[in-house]
Amino acid sequence: MTRPVTPLLDRVAGPADLRALSDGDLRRLSDELRAELISAVSETGGHLGSSLGVVELSVAIHAVFNTPMDKLVWDVGHQCYPHKILTGRRDRIRTLRQKDGLSGFTKRDESDYDPFGAAHSSTSISAALGFTLGRDMGMPTGDAIAVIGDGAISAGMAYEALNNAGAEGRRMFVILNDNEMSIAPPVGAMSAYLSRLYANEPLAKMRALAEGFEAALPPPMREGARRARQLVTGSMGGQGTLFEELGFDYIGPIDGHDLSQLLPVLRAARARATRPTLIHVCTVKGKGYAPAESAACKYHGVSKFDPATGTQSKSGGGAPSYTSVFGKALTDEAARDPRIVAVTAAMPGGTGVDIMAERFPARVHDVGIAEQHAVTFAAGMAASGLRPFCAIYSTFLQRGYDQVVHDVSLQGLPVRFAIDRAGLVGADGATHAGAYDLAYLCNLPGFTVMAAADEAELMHMVATAAAFDEGPIAFRYPRGAGEGIEMPERGQILEIGKGRIISEGTDIAILSLGAHLGECRRAAAELEGEGVSVTLADARFAKPLDRDLLQRLAREHRALITVEQGAQGGFGAMVLHDLAASGLLDRGLAVRTMTLPDRIIPQASPAHMYADAGLTADSIAQTARSILRPAASVVSLSSVV
Repeated sequence: MTRPVTPLLDRVAGPADLRALSDGDLRRLSDELRAELISAVSETGGHLGSSLGVVELSVAIHAVFNTPMDKLVWDVGHQCYPHKILTGRRDRIRTLRQKDGLSGFTKRDESDYDPFGAAHSSTSISAALGFTLGRDMGMPTGDAIAVIGDGAISAGMAYEALNNAGAEGRRMFVILNDNEMSIAPPVGAMSAYLSRLYANEPLAKMRALAEGFEAALPPPMREGARRARQLVTGSMGGQGTLFEELGFDYIGPIDGHDLSQLLPVLRAARARATRPTLIHVCTVKGKGYAPAESAACKYHGVSKFDPATGTQSKSGGGAPSYTSVFGKALTDEAARDPRIVAVTAAMPGGTGVDIMAERFPARVHDVGIAEQHAVTFAAGMAASGLRPFCAIYSTFLQRGYDQVVHDVSLQGLPVRFAIDRAGLVGADGATHAGAYDLAYLCNLPGFTVMAAADEAELMHMVATAAAFDEGPIAFRYPRGAGEGIEMPERGQILEIGKGRIISEGTDIAILSLGAHLGECRRAAAELEGEGVSVTLADARFAKPLDRDLLQRLAREHRALITVEQGAQGGFGAMVLHDLAASGLLDRGLAVRTMTLPDRIIPQASPAHMYADAGLTADSIAQTARSILRPAASVVSLSSVV
C-alpha cells in the first residue's frame, strides 16, 4: 500500500518540533497528519472518525502548550491517534490495538505524554483538576488541559467536576470538543444547548474575537464585541452561559478546524487565564475523509479498510453476533408484551436495542452517557409495573454499581440487565474487558445471574428474563459471533437455577458457565481421546446455583473443574462456598476453579488473550491431567510395594 508523502510530519519527532514551525506550516502539517492517520488506521482498524475530528486541535494544543510538563488529558482517549503520532509514537502507529502494540486509548505506561489513562468517558475534568491541585501544591507539573466531547460532558461525573473546579477557582483549561456526535447522536438538553450556541456562526466568530481580546480593543469595537458576547451566551439579562455560572471563563464557540482561530485563542488563553477556562471548539467527526464525514457513526470504530474508497473489510458469513441475537429476541418479546421497554446509555447500536427501536421507538430510551441514571431510571420503570431491559456493556455497568445495589437489589425490583461484552474483548483491551460482573452481581441478595453458552441459550435467557418478575435478573454474553448452532423459532423460559448435562462420564466433571462451553467441549474431547471419562455440564445460572446438579457432580466424580469468563470471586467462588457449606469437600473431592487470573490481560485477539489467561481447551485439559496424575502415581507406588 502506498503511504502518503509527509515532508513536514517527517521532521516532527515530538511536540517541541511543532513549536518551531510557522502557523502556515502547522496548517500544512495538519493535512499531512490527517493523511498519515487515514493510512495507518486503514491497516489496523480503530477509532477513525473521532481521531480525524481532532487533527487540527491536536496540532494546536501541542504547538501552544508545553507538553508533557503541561498535562493533556483526553477524555475517553479514543480520539488520541493524532496525539500519539505527534508524541514520538509514529513509528509504532501501525501496531494500534494489536498484540504488543500501541493502545487504542491513552495509557500512562506507554508515554509521558499520556499523563492519565482513559477509555471510559467523562473522567478528564476530574483528573485535570487533580493535576491542577498537584501543581499548586508544588508538584512538578504545569497547566492541565482536559479535552472532552459534547457526548461525554453530558455525564454526571463531568458536571460534578465542573462544579468542583469552578468552586476551586484554580487556573486550568477545559476544551469542549463539540462535534454534535458522540458514538450515537447525543441526546438531552446539553446537546440542544450546545447546538444553539453553535448555530449562530457569525456571532460565534465575533465571540471568539471578543473573549480573547475584548479588553485590548478600542472602546467602540469593545462595546460591539461585548454585545455579541451577550447575544451568544445569553447574558443580556445578567446571566452567562452554564459554564460561566459554574465559575469558568467561557471562550467560543470557535472553528476547531481553523488554525487561524485555534492558535490565537489558545495562545491568548494560555497567556491570560487566571482561573478555570472553558474553550468551546466545534469540529466535524471524520473531518477531511469523505466516507467518514458522511457516516460518522459508522466510522467511529472501523475494521481495516481501503483508504481510496472507504470500503471496510468484511468477515465471512456464518453465525450471527450475540448482540444481534439479543436485539432480535428482545424485539420479538416486546411484540408480545407491551410492558417491555429498553434502556441504553449511548450505545443503541452497540447493545442491539436499535433493532427494537426501529419497530417500537417509543419503548426504547437512550439516556446518553449516564449509566447511573440508566439503572435508576430502569428501577423506577420496574416499580411502575413495566418490564425494563437495561442493556449496558459489562465494563460500563461498573459505573452504575451503586445504583444496582441501592436502587435495584435492595428494593428487589425486577430490572433485567442485558450484559454485552462479557469476558475478554480483544483490541479494546483491559479497559473494556467484562471481567467483573459475575463477582459484583453474584454477591447481591435476590439477584438471579445467567450466562449464555451459545446464541440459542441467549434467546432462552431473554425469554426467561422477560417473564421473571420476582426480582432483578441479569444475563451475560460475549462480543462477536455465536457458535453457529441451529436457532429456535423463539426462546423458551428456563427453570430458574437449573443447569444441564451436555455429556456424561465417570472420572472428572467440567462445569462450564457461559460462552466458554465450546472450549470445554474441545477439552473434554481431548481427554476422552486419552481414556479419561468426562462429564460436561452447562451451569446456565451462576446464581442461584443448581445445587442438585452440583451435588451430583461432586458425589459421582473424583474431581470437578469450573470454567468461567470472569475474574476470581465469581462463579467458581460461589461453587466452592456451596461445596464447603454442604460438606462435599470433606470426602476428598478435588476442585479447581478456572477463572481469569488476578492480573490485567493486555490487548490482543480474544484467542490470544484467553491463551494468556490460561483458559484454552488445552489449559482445561491440562488442569484435568494435573488432578488425575497424583492418583495415578499413588496406584503405581502401591503396586510396587
